Amino acid sequence: MGAIWFASDLHLTAVEDAVFDRFSEFCGRVAADRAAALYLLGDVFEAWVGDDDDAPLALAVTQRLRALADAGVAIFITHGNRDFLIGADFAARAGARLLAEVEIIELAGRRVALLHGDTLCTDDVEYQAVRRQLRDPRWQQQFLAQPLAARRDFAAQARAQSAAHTAMAPAEIMDVNAGAVSALQADTGADWIIHGHTHRPAVHELGSGRRRIVLGDWPRAASWLCVDGEQATLAFEGTEVLV
Repeated sequence: MGAIWFASDLHLTAVEDAVFDRFSEFCGRVAADRAAALYLLGDVFEAWVGDDDDAPLALAVTQRLRALADAGVAIFITHGNRDFLIGADFAARAGARLLAEVEIIELAGRRVALLHGDTLCTDDVEYQAVRRQLRDPRWQQQFLAQPLAARRDFAAQARAQSAAHTAMAPAEIMDVNAGAVSALQADTGADWIIHGHTHRPAVHELGSGRRRIVLGDWPRAASWLCVDGEQATLAFEGTEVLV
């Protein structure tokens, strides 16, 4: 059985961009490894305005993922806070399966909880309020009924507002809440928690052999977790560490 790969927070914006080049190289690496599975844990795209998006980036990513799927790699996608509108049509074209908000898998004999990570940042009360609105099915239905151009304009405004909020908010509320992590671990019984979102790649010990593994963001550098048998390696900012 091949290795299992994880990545998140690519924040892809355009085909003509260095981050997309990193993504393409990464797909080649996963294919060459004859990987068993690739998990993308949210924010693959900087914004996703609907599965009818006809931008070159949407097509290019679909093609890269479909090529991996056709080569026998199982593709899984978690919704992020940027691309929560990825739907069944895109997943079908890409040969991927959409995951639950918290997905439990077995990995090398461990029980593992996978999620994007934004739900753990409970100290950011303003963000959590916005998140509840955007995840409301009625809001999503109304949004997706708008013309594509209007949705793109909204997404651009939302990105600007998010950047302003991030710049002004205290740094400590942008990270996970320890109580939220403890509650997730207790609810799921997970040995490992793997997530992204915070852009603070690291391996955190939770006690009794349990760990929280945080994936890095790709605009800074390519980042991934590769689990091959009993060996797990976290890559970020040009370094690789054993987990």
